[in-house]
Amino acid sequence: MNQEKTVSEAIAYRRSVRIYDANKPIQTEIVKKCLEQAALAPNSSNMQLWEFYHITSKDIIAKIAPFCFNQNAARTAQQLVIFVTRKDLWKERAQANLKFIDKNFGANNPKSEQSSREKTARNYYGKIIPFAYADFLGILGFLKFIMVTVIGFFKPIYRQVRKSDMRIVAHKTCGLAAENFMISMAAEGYDTCPMEGSDTLRVKNLLGLPFGAEINMIVSCGIREPKGVYGERFRIPFNEIYKEV
Repeated sequence: MNQEKTVSEAIAYRRSVRIYDANKPIQTEIVKKCLEQAALAPNSSNMQLWEFYHITSKDIIAKIAPFCFNQNAARTAQQLVIFVTRKDLWKERAQANLKFIDKNFGANNPKSEQSSREKTARNYYGKIIPFAYADFLGILGFLKFIMVTVIGFFKPIYRQVRKSDMRIVAHKTCGLAAENFMISMAAEGYDTCPMEGSDTLRVKNLLGLPFGAEINMIVSCGIREPKGVYGERFRIPFNEIYKEV
């Protein structure tokens, strides 16, 4: 294994690799370490509404590959990581944050003795998070949307309060974790490919995921064969996408 790369080196090294070397296995513990770094990714309200399924079984990989339409990145993968959003766990994750607040500030502090920082944190996870995430058949979300739209005529306000909005929030932050993972893998000299093309329902059923779980992306892992990188990297010229204001 090469010496671990810097962040800039890892970003430059990372490519979406479609064919992995069958004779070069990767170490499960290193992939797991990269997933631990994925869990350090920034995420909305520190809710961490994600799970990472690390597939090391060749039998399971062989079953998942057809659900990824037998693309080379899936067929030749040494391991797979499936990033899953768990918006349905918002209550548990909010409580976990409140317990962390108890650990830092002390539990059951009278409101009169709480610092402004503690009051803000407890109010955020005790009231604002339930307001944003709670819904029933889309009805509460629609009512919240009407309310914030009206208030928004008079002052700036957070507007992503519908069920569909919060689903997007969960997927955005899970994507940040996936990017952390792929850069961490590149730093180790390992390769990855995020695969958009997959039958996520069949993969979900294979893994026995609960109803509220959604697959964000499937990332194949291994060590590249030279032909596994399909040509030179192409990017739109930076001056076309960079806008200084």
